[in-house]
Amino acid sequence: MTTPAPPPQAADERATVVLRPRMVRLAAYTTAVIVLAGMIAGAVLITSFQLGGRLSLIAIGVLMAVFCHLEASVRVVARPTVLEVRNLMRTRTLEWPEVVGISFPMGDPWAHLDLADGSTLPLQAIQRYDGKRAIAAAHRLQDLVHERGEAAEA
Repeated sequence: MTTPAPPPQAADERATVVLRPRMVRLAAYTTAVIVLAGMIAGAVLITSFQLGGRLSLIAIGVLMAVFCHLEASVRVVARPTVLEVRNLMRTRTLEWPEVVGISFPMGDPWAHLDLADGSTLPLQAIQRYDGKRAIAAAHRLQDLVHERGEAAEA
């Protein structure tokens, strides 16, 4: 009995690599829960506030939770044809030949993409707080840059 070949889309999905920070996500979501719970508790327990003040406390808690979610949602998605970098406030999609390499300067909180135009792009998804996991992710992305970033011969 032979197994059928996977459809082309499944091969593309296997070729997609997603990199996310671990410690920052944990800290961000923990902070979001604590802040939101504290603001809701404050809105309920502080009886001297009017309705507007109570709603404002809850709104501030929700805004802080949204910011924490943005911080936790940073990622790098390496697809076969493009590299998508989602930082705190902006997502940028790059073609592989635009990426020259990766640098992880000592003392910087995250890695950087070195681009062909001479600029750099921070990779907030590969953060020094993750230690050896971050270094391994940077090496893996560097390997993908070498594998996929070579311009096709004309």
